[in-house]
Amino acid sequence: MPFERAAVLDAYAEEEAALEAGPYLRYREVLARVLDGLGKRFGFETSRSEREHFGGSVAEWPPFTDSAGALARLKTRYKLAIVTNCDDDLIAASVAKLGVAFDAIVTAQQVGSYKPSRANFHAAFERLSLPRERILHVAESLYHDHVPAKELGLTTAWINRRGERNRLGVKPDFEFPDLATLAARVTNGQK
Repeated sequence: MPFERAAVLDAYAEEEAALEAGPYLRYREVLARVLDGLGKRFGFETSRSEREHFGGSVAEWPPFTDSAGALARLKTRYKLAIVTNCDDDLIAASVAKLGVAFDAIVTAQQVGSYKPSRANFHAAFERLSLPRERILHVAESLYHDHVPAKELGLTTAWINRRGERNRLGVKPDFEFPDLATLAARVTNGQK
């Protein structure tokens, strides 16, 4: 039975947000439970092996095609940090694919909470030791990233890869279709 992509993505977002708002669970378990929730909503059963595979699938996700090059370009001029809702091992697999040395990596596992929790951002502020006015928070998720970042006084850039409509009312300072476009803009076209 085919499912409409938008309906599945909306359901995924709802399931994930509800789980992340509750008591802390490792992200692998969040994903496994999201899959269970999707099964209930869309009428399919999940096996233990499917739950385990889906829970660890982040480690297999390829980066967006522009990400490695854009991050390498940005790294020549700026400090780079990650604030992620992933577990330590899952983000380590992603970082290895990107080939860029980050100045700080803050995971939900380290903090014991998920964005949009402000605790995750405060951990990043401590590790970066930069004034907030010198930080540009770059992210796709309006809910997980832009809402809390703006409340904390950060300048933000929305990477809107799918050309989504902003349904949350938060106002990012910049919007780009991908990370490569942002990198070209902030490095003034220099290679």
